[in-house]
Amino acid sequence: MQATEARPNRAATVGYAVEYRSGQKELCGEGPPAFTILVPDRQTLEHVLKDNSYAVALSYIHGEFDISGDLVAALQVRHHHSRRGFLDFFWSLAARFAPRRIETWFQSRERAARNIRFHYDASNDFYGTFLDSNFVYSAGYFDHANWSLEEAQQAKLEGICKRLDLHPGERFLDVGCGWGGLLLHAVEHYSVHGVGCTLSRSQYTFTESTIHIRGLDHSATVKEIDYRDLTGRFDKIASIGMFEHVGRRRLSKYFAKIYSLLESGGLFFNSGVTRPQSVTGDAQTCFLQRRVFPGGELAHLSDVIRKAEGAGLTVLNVQSLRKHYARTCREWVERLRQRKEACVGLVGDETYRTWLLYLSASALSFETGQTDVFSILMTRR
Repeated sequence: MQATEARPNRAATVGYAVEYRSGQKELCGEGPPAFTILVPDRQTLEHVLKDNSYAVALSYIHGEFDISGDLVAALQVRHHHSRRGFLDFFWSLAARFAPRRIETWFQSRERAARNIRFHYDASNDFYGTFLDSNFVYSAGYFDHANWSLEEAQQAKLEGICKRLDLHPGERFLDVGCGWGGLLLHAVEHYSVHGVGCTLSRSQYTFTESTIHIRGLDHSATVKEIDYRDLTGRFDKIASIGMFEHVGRRRLSKYFAKIYSLLESGGLFFNSGVTRPQSVTGDAQTCFLQRRVFPGGELAHLSDVIRKAEGAGLTVLNVQSLRKHYARTCREWVERLRQRKEACVGLVGDETYRTWLLYLSASALSFETGQTDVFSILMTRR
């Protein structure tokens, strides 16, 4: 059917289209459509635009409606349309006082492992569809606007090694080493003796296999172990995108453990996502806690620095990577969209939609400053 012109909505920041099951189409907003919302009827459209984020997110991952085009722009438009008031207050309370929030105070090793495996053990092949060749699952360094994701992540690995001032023969620890990208880069390019740890079995087996394939068994080791059970002393330590799993009220013990593992005068590079002091939990927070990152919690930068200094660490440098992470998330979203068929074949439609939505929302959150990511270089006094 021929498209009909709908009344422009001043709240929408971009143009978009609505397509109903009947074939009727509407154009909304200003400019050419950045995305199209595909819905069965107008009632569903009202639900998509105005109901709380948690309910709409569930509808999306269950396939009750679809969005083609720029999903980040769609989330931005939905934010302008959605209702405010009591529901926001309700979801804020739910995010703060849900029974699972007991983890912010105490988390057993078994629960920590279960949470990590929920997120990271989906499928190594699935992560390979949207990550770079080194499987780096954190912000790339887009020092040049035309850089590819591969170039940005390579620059990130090199940048961390340089900031840690790695030297041959030093003992290097990567806490929460993921798929071993940083660990292997440090061993291969800086001749350090590297140790990595993870609670993800998929990451552990992947990294162990890669170490063996590259012939690095003599200088690199990966352990499937909780960071709280690590022993030994290291000249340099890195922790990238890991302390989001620790919890705000356990930061003191986290930094105390790092302090105990770091040699006097050694360097510690900590990078992780934080939340501005003025931003509180909401429906999106609940969705992430239940569907993406069980046990995860974002701290404020002030909390991080205060707890680190309280443990005896001295802060040398703080750098925001918010814009870099926003770009990285957009790159991941685009790769997911391009490889939809392969992703669905690996993890199913619901998991694919969950990750697509979570990474799109993350991109928007970084772009608008609702979340930030800081790298902090520290030393042991």
